Amino acid sequence: MKIPQIQITTNDIKMDWSIKDPVQRIHQPRAKQTISQPPAILEIHTTDSTLKIDSTQARSDIGMLTNKESIEKYAQAGKEGVLKGISRRVKEGYQMMNAAGKDQGRSVMQSIAQQNTGPKRPGPYNIKFVPSVGSVKIDYTPGTTDVNIARQEPKIDTQVNKPILEYTPGKVTGTMIQRPSVTIDVKS
Repeated sequence: MKIPQIQITTNDIKMDWSIKDPVQRIHQPRAKQTISQPPAILEIHTTDSTLKIDSTQARSDIGMLTNKESIEKYAQAGKEGVLKGISRRVKEGYQMMNAAGKDQGRSVMQSIAQQNTGPKRPGPYNIKFVPSVGSVKIDYTPGTTDVNIARQEPKIDTQVNKPILEYTPGKVTGTMIQRPSVTIDVKS
């Protein structure tokens, strides 16, 4: 005995697809930025220093006198010389007056002449440092300098631009080339 057979035949669907890809464009414009730096404020205040040098005593120690001091010195030396000369002549006059009439006429004149002539021994010699120590007087007052700096903050201005987006969506279209089918046959 034969059993009938069922034969099933299927045909798949066939499609022709047309795909258009989506397009996305992104453009980012540059940001605009401006930076400015104001200059710092600088203030400098100074007071002058003073230096005073007094070399008057040192100059007089080495014999460099001003005109006034030189005139006074030599005028005083001249006065002293005149007074010494007057006192010497007075003394010699007294010697001659006291010896007069005592038969010492010539011997008095000779003794006076010997007193005024002949080698005179100079005074003691000593070493002297010229100018003397501490004769130059220095007075110094230092100056001051005050510096003030005021820092200025930089000025930064930034303008951010938004991105430009362009989007074209994709599209899929399809055409059916073959329809699906199922065929069933019974064979005996």
